[in-house]
Amino acid sequence: MKVLITGGAGFIGSHIVEELIKSQYEVVVVDNLVTGHILNLPPDVIFYESDIRRNLDNIFIKEKPDYVIHQAAQVSVSQSFADPLYDCEENIVATLNVLQACVDHNVKKIVFASTAAVYGNPNYLPIDEQHSIKPISFYGLTKAHAEKYIQLYSETYNLSYSILRYANVYGPRQDAHGEAGVIALFIEKITQGTSPIIFGDGKQTRDFVFVKDVARANVAALSHRENMVLNISTSQETSILEIMEKLAIVYGKPIQTLNQSEREGDIKASVLQNNKAQAMLEWAPNYSLIEGLWETLQHYRDVLPNKSQEVKA
Repeated sequence: MKVLITGGAGFIGSHIVEELIKSQYEVVVVDNLVTGHILNLPPDVIFYESDIRRNLDNIFIKEKPDYVIHQAAQVSVSQSFADPLYDCEENIVATLNVLQACVDHNVKKIVFASTAAVYGNPNYLPIDEQHSIKPISFYGLTKAHAEKYIQLYSETYNLSYSILRYANVYGPRQDAHGEAGVIALFIEKITQGTSPIIFGDGKQTRDFVFVKDVARANVAALSHRENMVLNISTSQETSILEIMEKLAIVYGKPIQTLNQSEREGDIKASVLQNNKAQAMLEWAPNYSLIEGLWETLQHYRDVLPNKSQEVKA
């Protein structure tokens, strides 16, 4: 079976590529390399440098994918406010183009990377898939609309889908200056010998899920024909202060931090319930937070210029 993955040279996408290969799928990657990097990919993967907002017929005709994993997106909340039109083009127009290619070329199923940002400020915790959809950023809004397009395409053209709403994904290859999460930012500061910045009191919480666990969820979704919307998360609420404590453990010594005032618009608490994903995909996170932080820190030690830092287990 052949899988075409958009955004496959990016942070999460490249880990999905590795998991697909491990599971013996043929893999085709389409990426415009705006945020992705060709060096993230194994050398023998079929690769097309292409803008998915443009016509994809030639690629689909040549490769004849059985499945599509649509990972490519504009993922920055701040960028979505700075340029809402670009956010719309990358997250809605591009998704429509991919959907139409799937229908025109008889793709069996699409797996879509969505986000906890579609929920907005939580009415209750943990957030389940029945929670109201009230995004507070244009990024969350475009992802929510992309979900609706996928569901209507399914009703109209019988295209099977899985929509995976990610919690806060972290791990190796995350770009601390583009698609950054707080862990990538912290680890970059630590490995460069500077102090991470904590906004507010540090008690704000998130659900941090390791990228390799997210990759496994994507591959697991391919083998299920039924349509589904699933949270991909750990179901564990972790504060920023707890992240710093665990980073100090894997780093092997205390970490000095800087404090700044709380950022306007930040959600105070978020955690996603993953019971449905566990039941439907027979999937659960394998990595503890300590294990994920250790593997991430080791990666940054290898790729960042300051490689002289001594990291102890």
